[in-house]
Order: sequence, then structure tokens, then C-alpha cells
Amino acid sequence: MNFPLYIAKRYIFSSSKNNAINIINRIASMGIIVGTMALFVVLSVFSGLKVFSLSFTNEIDPDLKLTSTYGKSFLITPDQENQIKKIEGVASYTKIIEERVLFLFKDKQQVTYLKGVDSLYPVVNDIKKKLFNGQWLKPDSFQVVIGYGLAQNFSMGILDFENPLQIFAPKPGKGGIENPEEAFNKTDVLPVGIYSISEDLDSKYVFADLGLVQELLMYKHNQISGLEFKLKENADESAVKSKLNSIFKNKITLKNRAQLNESLYKMLNTENIAVYLIFTLVIIVALFNLIGALIMMILEKKGNLKTLFNLGSDIGDLRKIFLLQGTLLSVFGGLIGLILGIILVILQQKFELIMITPTLAYPVVFTVENVLIVMTTIISLGFVASLIASSRVSKKLLD
Repeated sequence: MNFPLYIAKRYIFSSSKNNAINIINRIASMGIIVGTMALFVVLSVFSGLKVFSLSFTNEIDPDLKLTSTYGKSFLITPDQENQIKKIEGVASYTKIIEERVLFLFKDKQQVTYLKGVDSLYPVVNDIKKKLFNGQWLKPDSFQVVIGYGLAQNFSMGILDFENPLQIFAPKPGKGGIENPEEAFNKTDVLPVGIYSISEDLDSKYVFADLGLVQELLMYKHNQISGLEFKLKENADESAVKSKLNSIFKNKITLKNRAQLNESLYKMLNTENIAVYLIFTLVIIVALFNLIGALIMMILEKKGNLKTLFNLGSDIGDLRKIFLLQGTLLSVFGGLIGLILGIILVILQQKFELIMITPTLAYPVVFTVENVLIVMTTIISLGFVASLIASSRVSKKLLD
């Protein structure tokens, strides 16, 4: 039997004759347990906040978005559409046009995005669930759906037949403008619905029928600014991208949901890393107690170590005793802290113990990734701390 492991386990589960050493051991164990629990709970909270933050953008962001690399719009042929329908992994797709235009209502005006969508848009993006009031627009109509922010800015309701919403879009062309009135295409539309997602998005888009926007911007019937895709579950995203690039001869730009919200993902990941490093530092400080406890144990067991050395054990084996003791303490403490952390996270998920608002519970998400990160961190730092402490065992000490 591996005698360093045997002795290390005996030292872990036996009490010292010196009461001060027992107290230090308990403090070291509690530091590991509490540090592990805190790290796991905080990582779970930030995972929940990440999911909660991204849930707002996920309502109108597709799994995959296609735009032209060489301009604001491009032409799509029936043959290309037939090839897209045959791509394995694509559940559905929708044609869109996005353009910044001027909106005018009574004496108020605002420049924001007009988004032309076809009848399949609610299939690709489940926008109907976010309708605050009214209904979704009908195809081939002059109806629009506006954001709650824009409705507030304009003090606008829905189905106001006496006061239509006016859209002004610049006419394409070159040369100087002699008459400003001739520089814009104009149309009146009727808001039939109001959506509410987040403060930023509620003022960003006004949704209208694709044909109406094509006519307003003087586009051809097959001219669009992009395609949005809903992928099948477990679809190979890279394979879908490869086939789309082949269909459009590599003249397109493809972005998934993370790439469409690159700055938001970077911010959330940076915050997550920062919090992880802060709590890792707390655990490192707590592990100084482990180093102190092991050194005190080495000094107390100096007589036993000398006996083992005289019986033929080398210094490496004696060091391994305390290396294993500290590492095992880290593993046991980490497991206990992790179990307590998992219980807290599950209780928050089930019973919503901590609330942000009276109707919104603090979001937490249990992930296996967080479990692995926490255990790897605790065991690695515990091993390093034990290695530092065990290095105090030397021939000079025993002499």
C-alpha cells in the first residue's frame, strides 16, 4: 500500500493533541468550504444574468443572419431560394430589408430603422410573444408594428386613422437636389401593434411589410438587404455557412447570434472573468490558512517523521504525506462547498428566495461547466498550497 497516502488519511481524520492545531485545521477547512460555495454561487448567478440579458436580444435576433459584403442590398434569384430550401439544418428563413429613415407623427420626428419583413418573419423570430398591445402586421398592407419606446416618444397609440405615421426615405440617385420635397419618397402607414423587448430595442425598429419597403426604397421585387435563418436543433452551423457561401459565391457575410451581439457577449464574458478572478483571490487568501495548518502539522509530527526517515523513508515520501493531506483536504472541502452551493442554486431556482423586484427573482443557472471550473480551481490551488507547505520537510528540519 502507498504509505504516504495511508498516513495522510490518518492525519486528516485524527485530532491533534494540540488544541490550537485543531482550531487552525477547522478554520482552514471552513475557508475552503465557504470559498468553494461562494465561487460556485457567484458563477451561477452570472450565468443566470447572462441568460437573462441575452433573452432580450434573442427575441429578434435569428440563429444566423446573411447580408451582402459589397453593398447595402443584393438580388436573390428563384434558383438560389430553391437551393437554400434544400440545405440540411435550415428550418426556415425570411427575407428582410433594413434602412434608416425619417418617421414623422404630428409635430414630432425621429430617425430610426425601418425593417421590411415577409410573412415568415414571425416563424424565424418569435416576435409575436413580445407584442405589448395590438396585433402583428398583415402581409401586403400599409400596417406597421412599432416599439414601445417610439410610441412613448411620439405619444402614439394604435389604429389612429386620423393621424397616420409618415415615413420619409431618401430617393436613390446622384447629383444635387434642387427641390427638397423631391428628394424623399413618402408614405403613410398605420400602426397596428406595439412590441416591448428592452429599452434600447424598443426605439430601434419599425416593422413593415417587405413589399411596402421595397416600393418606398425603389427596390426591385427580388432586391433585399438580408436573410435571417432559423436552424434546426443540433444543426451543424459551419456546414450551413459553407453551403450558403457556395450558393452566393462568397459575396456574403454570415453572423450568428453571438456575432450579432459581439459587444454584449464581450462585456458579459469580461464581467464573468473579473468576478471569477476576484473570488479566486479570496480562495487563495483562504488557502494561506491551509499552508499554516500543514506547517503546524509538520512541526508537531517532527518526531514521527524522523522515525520514518530513520526506517528508510526518503524526504520525497515524507513531503508527499503532507502534499496528499493538503490536496485531500482541498478535495473534500471543495466537494462539501460545491454540494452546499448546488443546494442554494437549486433552492433559488425552485422557490425564488431572493427577488430583484416583487415579480422578478434573481436569475441563477446551474451548469456542469461551472462545477468543473470550481473543482479545478480548488484542487489546483489546494495542490499548490500543499506543495508550498510540504517543501518545509527537509533533512535539515529532521536533524
